[in-house]
Amino acid sequence: MQATVKWVDGRLFVGESGSGHAVVMDGPPDHGGRNMGARPMEMILLGVGGCSSYDVIDILQKGRHDVIDCVAELTAERADAIPAVFSKIHLHFKVTGKNLPVAAVERAVKLSAEKYCSASIMLAKAGVEISHDFEVMEG
Repeated sequence: MQATVKWVDGRLFVGESGSGHAVVMDGPPDHGGRNMGARPMEMILLGVGGCSSYDVIDILQKGRHDVIDCVAELTAERADAIPAVFSKIHLHFKVTGKNLPVAAVERAVKLSAEKYCSASIMLAKAGVEISHDFEVMEG
């Protein structure tokens, strides 16, 4: 896997993934940025949410469940020191489907957390406290 990050100006950077997709990252005005993109640490949090959501949807669809929507709400705490690393991340999944068994969603979230989500498992191994919960809604 490869990526490049190019400085534009101020605290604005454009990252390009090895698959050719670009993302803008910037800092807040009080740190020399213009608030024109996500912060780099927000990108890490989004990566955890995307990785785990991908797993949950993949597992449920492979189980032939009728999933209509899946939203992962992430909250994170950071250390109050430099470096301000993540100390805790919580993922709350809101999964909507037709006759979606609670046990199937619970299994998907657990498999993602314990076996498949490279991003969250990597951060957990680095000492970040990762937690998950979910709710199932009829759609």
